[in-house]
Amino acid sequence: MHLNKKITVITSLFMAVVVLASMTLKQQPQPEAPLTNLKVLPKKLTHKQVDKVMGEWAASLGVRCGYCHVRDEAARKTDYASDAKPEKEMARHMYKMMVTINKKYFKAGEKDSLGMVKLTSVNCNTCHNGKSKPELTVPKPAGFGPPPGGAPGARPQGAPPVGAPPAGAPPAGAPAGAPRQG
Repeated sequence: MHLNKKITVITSLFMAVVVLASMTLKQQPQPEAPLTNLKVLPKKLTHKQVDKVMGEWAASLGVRCGYCHVRDEAARKTDYASDAKPEKEMARHMYKMMVTINKKYFKAGEKDSLGMVKLTSVNCNTCHNGKSKPELTVPKPAGFGPPPGGAPGARPQGAPPVGAPPAGAPPAGAPAGAPRQG
């Protein structure tokens, strides 16, 4: 009986040590699955950084992930690597265009610590303003007429149109000596 108590105590102590050790050991983070199919974004970005960039792009266009990315119904999740939607390729072209504009006109396209173009340059929102397709707006003309303050050839307000007979002249085609209008 004395032996059973010793085995029970030793087993209990061993189990306590194992439980405490497992609680105190720092769990190793699971390595992230590598990002696939990055063609214009820097390859060194983490999942969190790509999510941030994509969030900014989506907000600039007023869209959600499904605008550029297809949904894999069999897996019940978005297939971010797929190039099935033409909008994704258009986004790549637009990003390259933006980088080119910034390099040419804005301090050689300065980049932030992630390798992304700084917001002090042209970005998606510059043109899109929260719309998936930028609206072409043409300002309405201010109108035509004489410049303010008058200018050579400008008629004073209330003056007859150019080519009209002066006030009090007989109407065109009236016989000579006909009474004047007025």
